[in-house]
Amino acid sequence: MPGLLLGDVFPDFEADSTVGRISLHAFLGNSCRTLIPQRCWGILFSHPRDYTPVCTTELGRAAKLSAEFSKRDVKMIALSLDSVEDHLGWSKDILAYNNDSSCNALPFPIIADNKRELAVKLGMLDPDERDKDGMPLTARCVFVIGPDKRLKLSILYPATTGRNFDELLRVIDSLQLTAQKRVATPVDWKPGDNVMVVPNLSDDEAASLFPSGVTTKDLPSGKKYLRYTPQP
Repeated sequence: MPGLLLGDVFPDFEADSTVGRISLHAFLGNSCRTLIPQRCWGILFSHPRDYTPVCTTELGRAAKLSAEFSKRDVKMIALSLDSVEDHLGWSKDILAYNNDSSCNALPFPIIADNKRELAVKLGMLDPDERDKDGMPLTARCVFVIGPDKRLKLSILYPATTGRNFDELLRVIDSLQLTAQKRVATPVDWKPGDNVMVVPNLSDDEAASLFPSGVTTKDLPSGKKYLRYTPQP
């Protein structure tokens, strides 16, 4: 992602989508579950093309998990290198893949980027994967955007590798927890597991902040930096 680093304000843009013309910041900043703009997070995930197999499975999984993202006040939006008309037709295939006859639309919009303007601007193109005309496809990008419209996480997959949306929920749980509490989440952490006290907290501060207690792992170095506490 040339020029876009963690903590940067995520670029605003206007684009056509399956729900009409949208502005990204305005879309992310309203109508989340709590109706409190300051709590709305966003996740933007890109796709190489419509009517492709891996993308269909990913959007199907995203649709099934939409309620989980909503519970976390996260608004979902996808992007693919085709037209709105193609997106609407493809959505029917995705719902059929999910065996979902209860609705006729996906629970999130898909941005049309058939001119590849956003894919270029946001550094999404995969130089190793090309379409039948030799044009680079978009990689499978994931951008998690905080309520302050700043980039909190980015993951870049090649076009040939599908994403794990359960993992995306896990990292969002970590991002939201660590944004509010002075903790970090260790390897393979899941909600409800113990968390780690951040290094810049003294032992006295940690004891005050975490009344459930802090345990320290003894190490050969004698340094007391592996400090755990129940998830606050």
